[in-house]
Amino acid sequence: MPRRRTFNEPGHAHELTFSCFRRLPLLSRDRTRLWLAESIDAARNRLKFHLWAYVFMPEHVHLIVKPLELDYDMGSIRTAIKSPISKRAIDWLEEHRPDWLSKLTVTKGGRIERRFWQKGPGYDRNITESTTLLKMIEYIHANPVRRGLVERPADWKWSSASELIEDQSGPLRVDRVPPDWLD
Repeated sequence: MPRRRTFNEPGHAHELTFSCFRRLPLLSRDRTRLWLAESIDAARNRLKFHLWAYVFMPEHVHLIVKPLELDYDMGSIRTAIKSPISKRAIDWLEEHRPDWLSKLTVTKGGRIERRFWQKGPGYDRNITESTTLLKMIEYIHANPVRRGLVERPADWKWSSASELIEDQSGPLRVDRVPPDWLD
């Protein structure tokens, strides 16, 4: 499968999507979703980006981020988000649920690896226009509704919908989208 290119363009926002290994529901527990929220917060503080919207589904994640620096690397941002949760979750499974480890184990070049995330960077879509941004936010917020997990986007705890639609804080604070992105 050809690799998708990432474009680190100054001024662009990015819609990131990444999936759990083999699309397993590794994000179905609040404990793991909280670890992901903590990982995103740590990454955005260290690598200087805003989080405009998000949704954590049981087996995948959507984020809309806006790097604050002109010179940035989306690969570094993705790694800073994904690596800590991967390590933490696998360590937890080793201690509490070793029966799950076989589902996350692959042999590569004679060595054994455990994966929390699907191999590769996932999807990275550059966003340059307000209409695209608003459509993407609406799309990601509707994921739990389309899946039948809730009736309204704002009812899904692990999403920015409740904060953006009803001004109620959720488990992960989002940054306000600047007015010039909402024209």
